[in-house]
Amino acid sequence: MSADSLSTEARSKKFGAAEADGIVRCDACPVLCRIRPGRSGACSRYANKDGHLVRTDPVVLLHDAAESGQRLVPFGAAEWDGRVLDPSRTFVTGIGAGTTYPDYKPAPFIVASEHAGVETVTVVTEGIFSYCGVKVKIDTDRHLGPERAAVRVNGEEVGHVTTAEYGSQMLSVGGVRHLTGGSKKEGTVTCDTLLRLCAGDAVTMTIDGGHEVVVQAGQAPIVDGVPEQRMRVGCGSATVGIFARQWLGHADEVIVVDDHITGVLTEHQAGRVLGMRPAGIRVKGRRSTPGRYFQVANPGIGWGGTDIADPLAIIQAIDPATAWPGLRLLMTSTTGEHALWLVLDETLKPVPAEMPAPVRGVVDRIGENCEPSLCTVLFMAGAGGSLRAGVTENPVLLTRSVAAGETRVTMGGAPVTVWPGGGITVMADVTRLPKNAFGSVPTPAIVAPIEFTLPRNLYARLGGHDGDVVAMTDVLREVGPAARIDPWNPGHPWPAGEIAGGPA
Repeated sequence: MSADSLSTEARSKKFGAAEADGIVRCDACPVLCRIRPGRSGACSRYANKDGHLVRTDPVVLLHDAAESGQRLVPFGAAEWDGRVLDPSRTFVTGIGAGTTYPDYKPAPFIVASEHAGVETVTVVTEGIFSYCGVKVKIDTDRHLGPERAAVRVNGEEVGHVTTAEYGSQMLSVGGVRHLTGGSKKEGTVTCDTLLRLCAGDAVTMTIDGGHEVVVQAGQAPIVDGVPEQRMRVGCGSATVGIFARQWLGHADEVIVVDDHITGVLTEHQAGRVLGMRPAGIRVKGRRSTPGRYFQVANPGIGWGGTDIADPLAIIQAIDPATAWPGLRLLMTSTTGEHALWLVLDETLKPVPAEMPAPVRGVVDRIGENCEPSLCTVLFMAGAGGSLRAGVTENPVLLTRSVAAGETRVTMGGAPVTVWPGGGITVMADVTRLPKNAFGSVPTPAIVAPIEFTLPRNLYARLGGHDGDVVAMTDVLREVGPAARIDPWNPGHPWPAGEIAGGPA
């Protein structure tokens, strides 16, 4: 296809249509804004410039300067001929590319390039997703709220608490039910929340029956105004198992308080293998197996993710036939942030005492083995029929090709996880995408970049829009001067390299 298809006039016709009085109708989403000269549409993503519909943000190109041996330099638009960037190590992202949703039209960019002797095609577009949301992983053992509890922003329900994972609390935010299935305000707040989370902004959420948490991708969570520091080293039982030998000879009993499994050293298999003398201290809760107890307290933001501030509250009884005066007892949490050293007096009452240096050293080591608490935000969305129609006239063939691993999917050049099963459901870490990768439309829905890379001959067999394929050199010449050039993330595999079977 001719490079003329990349001109401002040609791209304007692809995205919209001219009307009377210089007005341009934008076809990029179902809202169909009629935009007057010098103004932008409702989403602020498209504007009318001299009678042409243009994207207000530049398309983002990623250049692998290290692999190409070139230095990343700014464009000189006046005389630039497209040769500054190595076409074989330049990747056109969907960021700023525009969209042809919800039409049958070919994607905004269908780019041909060559890698390791294999001709490849990358189909580039901005997807408009109402079936989308984020999965939020919050590294903390503190109880944020009960499972299935509503997560709210500005009073509106935007998601829910889902199944906790090892050392982390999990939230599901967004989704089509909140975007379009509730009130208009709920949809608007949900869309704004998703956009901010995907942009790496801090978002304050409240959880019904639970606590307030500030979530920001790549940053520590803030629970009820207190920043989290550590992700637990393991459950109470695991902590006992890890450090049992290091406590031997320095403590007669260790109780690791944990909302999940509280560990009691001398009852635990680790203590028995070490030949430790039973201490006769029984904790509350339901015994699972020796030295492992469930439900010693209610969930909360105290010791070990429980609701207790005084760890002695979980001691149910001390057996006088087994315990002895002078017994040395350590109580600690799974992060080492809470720790108390006690010695039994003549009446077998635990009395706080100064913690010996060897014991303090092991408690500090628990903290050393805890990873920093972070928030992880994964964007998840399904590529719908009209988006796939921008790739091929027979969308099911694209779906099958993605499932078979023949076609690589990226978002802003970042690798994605493709879920097994039907459809094209993808998940991406928002911190791995370039800045300002996400947008929104008033329907409401989230706009996100998506790229499909595959061999050129396979693209033809899938019924792709072969007549709309443009060479990378033409893209660089026609679009490059106005593009935003970002460096390629060296931690990401090169999509065409994976397809060609050569070095990524």
